[in-house]
Amino acid sequence: MIGPADRKGRMTEIIAREAAQFITREAGSDSLITVIRAESAAHGDRVLVFVSIFPEEKAQAALNFLERHREAFSDHLKSHARLRPLPRVDFLLDNREATGAPLTEIPKS
Repeated sequence: MIGPADRKGRMTEIIAREAAQFITREAGSDSLITVIRAESAAHGDRVLVFVSIFPEEKAQAALNFLERHREAFSDHLKSHARLRPLPRVDFLLDNREATGAPLTEIPKS
């Protein structure tokens, strides 16, 4: 029997994989955006997708791109993953490996 924790883990794996595929297909070549991991938040109603962006100077532009394309990513999930209900997905910067800096703040929306 699959428990709620297993479902959340599987859901975040699927979203991380699909985010990586979506970003590879949709993002330009100005920066390298790599999906690091995804985490469930708000009892599974939200999923936080952590990305690393290189070069760091392009991080804000890349995060703005991801924010603008959140609805398109949601449509991508609807057609490529069997997740119901579909959680809200937020993209967050995680360049800790490159900089040793802490995570950016989690959005409150």
